[in-house]
Amino acid sequence: MTQGQPIAIELKDINKRFGAVHANRDIDLRVPKGTIHGIIGENGAGKSTLMSIIYGFYHADEGAMWVNGQPYKPANSQEAIQSGIGMVHQHFMLVETFSVLENIVLGAEDGWKLEESLGKARKKLKALAKDYGLDVPIDAIVGELPVGLQQRVEILKALYRGAKILILDEPTGVLTPQEADHLFRILDKLRAQGTTIMIITHKLREVLAITDNISVMRQGTMVEHVTTANTNKEQLAEFMVGRKVRLKVDKHSSNPKKQLITVDNLQYFDDAGVERVKRVSFGVRQGEVVGIAGVSGNGQSEILALLSGILQPHSGSIHINNSTIDKLNPLNPQEVRAIGVGHIPEDRHKQGLINKFEAQEAYILGYHHLPQYNKGLLQDKQAIKAHCQTSMDKWDVRPNDTTLKTANFSGGNQQKLVIAREMEQNPDVLLVGQPTRGVDIGAIEYIHQQIIAARDEDKAVLLVSVELDEILSLADRILVVFDGAIVGEVSIDDADEQTLGLMMANIMPEHLQQKAVASGQGQQGETS
Repeated sequence: MTQGQPIAIELKDINKRFGAVHANRDIDLRVPKGTIHGIIGENGAGKSTLMSIIYGFYHADEGAMWVNGQPYKPANSQEAIQSGIGMVHQHFMLVETFSVLENIVLGAEDGWKLEESLGKARKKLKALAKDYGLDVPIDAIVGELPVGLQQRVEILKALYRGAKILILDEPTGVLTPQEADHLFRILDKLRAQGTTIMIITHKLREVLAITDNISVMRQGTMVEHVTTANTNKEQLAEFMVGRKVRLKVDKHSSNPKKQLITVDNLQYFDDAGVERVKRVSFGVRQGEVVGIAGVSGNGQSEILALLSGILQPHSGSIHINNSTIDKLNPLNPQEVRAIGVGHIPEDRHKQGLINKFEAQEAYILGYHHLPQYNKGLLQDKQAIKAHCQTSMDKWDVRPNDTTLKTANFSGGNQQKLVIAREMEQNPDVLLVGQPTRGVDIGAIEYIHQQIIAARDEDKAVLLVSVELDEILSLADRILVVFDGAIVGEVSIDDADEQTLGLMMANIMPEHLQQKAVASGQGQQGETS
């Protein structure tokens, strides 16, 4: 940061407590005007709490803030907006049945005549869109727009209200790499025209690509401020965790053997009659990790639910470990487990844990009927505790207390408990959904190591993840889904973020088209 550079936001000794939890502790922060500033840290580090204080959602218990050199203490988010601060949330705050124009004007009407407000807004929005490259069809219904355009609507909404300081919370979480690149170009243009931008993110590659400065939080405190040009992923990871972290997964080439999963022409319709899985076919063999990549909501969750017995297919079939699942032969999740399948669900809170249960009770969920956990008609409490304790030791679940309620563990430790439960049953097939969603970077390292270890023990692993870094690190082959269909398959040797991003948007990259033609396969997927 250049000495004497004007400061857009300054925080001094900010403290915030929620009961016994000290979420923000003596936080100091200075963000120069016209820069992009990254705020990174593990889950529970206090990043979102701090941004919520700046945006007026929460009030600091102690400390002071200044905006453009003036004392700043917003009573609510409306006062933050009036001070020129806008926030784009991870989950968009839009009315899906309204048009883009109506969403942007909502709450900022100019007078009591709506038509006049809309007319004035239309002119102003056209100018903003042109100035910042935020092209959006103003009269389109928001719910019909792809997520990348919905995000632009949120940014336009903030700029329309006069924001000169923008806070973005995990802005690329639902974007393809190409959409993320376009967002970065927009942010670059905003920065060039004097807008100050703060980004909360867990994606180290992205924070290094777009920011000028980075602040690192750990356990409620601000531990480092660095200039982006003078740091790297390894150093940032060490700042976040407090120790050195291996970011690259160590693995040798796979040695695939017998095919344990065969999916043939699988089709599924949801309760509204919408076709969510469109005649999908693929296979997974022993000793390999097959990844399914795609923007969230394109059918991958339903595919995982069908294979695990949570949903039942309308047509087609699934063959797992010499058993068949189809419309005439449905299997429920317990029956699927009984044929040698472990399932790590995408959402540990909805499908993996019961927060009021103790760790040892959560550890036997779905396996509570097994002989090793029972003594006659009663559960064997000592055996359950012993099995759980052994796994908690092996998987480094902290606190190491089998009687602690699962709600009292951090997200990463909850996830390790779920993964340990499934993998310690030694299944032949492992269905893995978003294994590191909401997990700290230190826990990610260990979970990745264990998934590769399962592969090397001849498990057939199907991995669903929206994190392309994770797919590229773990998978041996990658299937790409778009709108419920598999639009292509890529070997790990041919895969990179650019290639997968195009396929996730249903565009077949030219080099893969040429490779397919040369091998006599013709084009796979749709080109558009």
